[in-house]
Amino acid sequence: MLFIGLMSGTSTDGVDAVLCRIQSPQSVQVLSHHSVTMPDDLRHEILALNSTGHDELNRAALVANQLAHLYAQATLALLAQSQLNPNDITALGVHGQTVRHAPQQGFTIQLNNPALLAELTAINVIADFRSRDVAAGGQGAPLVPIFHQAIFSVDHPRVVLNLGGIANVSCLYPNQAPQGFDTGPANALLDEWIYEQQGLAYDADGSWAASGHVVPALLEKLLCEPWLHEPPPKSTGRHLFNREWLTPYLNAFEAPLAPADVQATLAAFTAQTVADAIAQHAPEAEDIIVCGGGAYNRHLLQLIASKTNKPVHRSDGLGVGAQQVEAAAFAWLAYAYWNNIHAGQPTITGARHSTILGAWYKA
Repeated sequence: MLFIGLMSGTSTDGVDAVLCRIQSPQSVQVLSHHSVTMPDDLRHEILALNSTGHDELNRAALVANQLAHLYAQATLALLAQSQLNPNDITALGVHGQTVRHAPQQGFTIQLNNPALLAELTAINVIADFRSRDVAAGGQGAPLVPIFHQAIFSVDHPRVVLNLGGIANVSCLYPNQAPQGFDTGPANALLDEWIYEQQGLAYDADGSWAASGHVVPALLEKLLCEPWLHEPPPKSTGRHLFNREWLTPYLNAFEAPLAPADVQATLAAFTAQTVADAIAQHAPEAEDIIVCGGGAYNRHLLQLIASKTNKPVHRSDGLGVGAQQVEAAAFAWLAYAYWNNIHAGQPTITGARHSTILGAWYKA
């Protein structure tokens, strides 16, 4: 069965589309991958909608429509390069763009228009993966640990680390249900700071962070964030870790800090929060498999390896490219919905019971 997965994550830099052949929950083959860059105006509007603002309902609806067109563009390009037709695809899974995530208040919002996407692609769409778990008292996130278990589990304890805008870990143990939770920011703060200071979308290879010096006093203050010390299950997003969150910490210094030193400290902050989470909740892990855009930040991976004292490898060596993993996860989640597999797991999200995740919009 062929499924397509679509992902535009908290980094808001683009859309990844992957074509997967899925023969069983443990048999997932990525056949093709296509990426589409997020237009600057759409990216800025998505980031703005993470905070309260004027005319939000209308603006959010328009962004949802724009995203559906962008998702369709990525899907149709993927079909063309794979020489396939829409009726060759069983379904496509799409997460949408999170702009609010408040499971403690019983809701989560992912901007998307799956009905329009089904109309534009003529493919069955499975969307809205978080809300059923939230309804059952869960965090609704992270969604990917059960997929990580299906394709990355081995005969020893292992951590799969996703470095998107937000970092999350999947703790995998032989013959046990997976656990997973968000650890804090990955690229979100790093990307915002370099964009503000240099107009760049991201810190390529972490070279700017590597050129600076960590400011211990700033790092200590950042690590005092109360959310970091809450026990799992837990999840977060840009609604917490954003430029506004960072501002008071920077303003606490009498003299402005060197921008490169701030970037170096933010990289150390990401690495330390990841290392602390692994030390506390998966100390037996023998290796760390990294995916997401941050997997290509060499400086960040070196910091994580140093702070965890564990081997750190990108997922590319295990058959799924680091940039493909999250999109492949949503192809898998569409497969799970199609086959009545309970992908929502209490050990991950804290829900009262397991659930089938997603909603079906027929082609």
